Amino acid sequence: MTLTLARPHPDEYHQYYARYLDPLLVDDARPLLERRFAPILALASGLDDAGACARYAPGKWSIKEVLGHVADTERIFAYRALRFGRGDATAVPGFDEKTFVASAGTDRRPLASIVDDLTAVRAASLTLLDSFTPEMLELRGEASGYTMSVRALFWSMAGHEQHHETMLRQRYGLGAASASARG
Repeated sequence: MTLTLARPHPDEYHQYYARYLDPLLVDDARPLLERRFAPILALASGLDDAGACARYAPGKWSIKEVLGHVADTERIFAYRALRFGRGDATAVPGFDEKTFVASAGTDRRPLASIVDDLTAVRAASLTLLDSFTPEMLELRGEASGYTMSVRALFWSMAGHEQHHETMLRQRYGLGAASASARG
């Protein structure tokens, strides 16, 4: 059964996550997840390994690091969804994205490997989503000190992807401006 991923209510997530959810001007986030990172991967498709190490300013993440961060963050959101969706509301701590990126060594990896990683992560996220019932999407737990529903976590995946697609376009100058996830 393919679940519709209706927009979460504001009480299903902390206001911090509104920065990811509010720009998604759709009623169902599932089609955004089913695109399997196509917009971001299209932006990276013309790059070689050296070009993907570009940074828009000193001290900022490279394109490879942004892509690795997107994959890592999706894994964390999926883990939280797994815990809460399986009825484990044990509080899950936050993570330091800067530490993750600094220690990942993403710039040493071939860009093709990072693309494969993103593809595999999204496939796993969709398989996880398909394991839930509508009732499980409503379950909640605590992540980073905030209450989150399973549904809000999947919306956060889609919104986080869109956020970084926008950053790659605006700050790194990749591709043309697009409203691909805005509806």
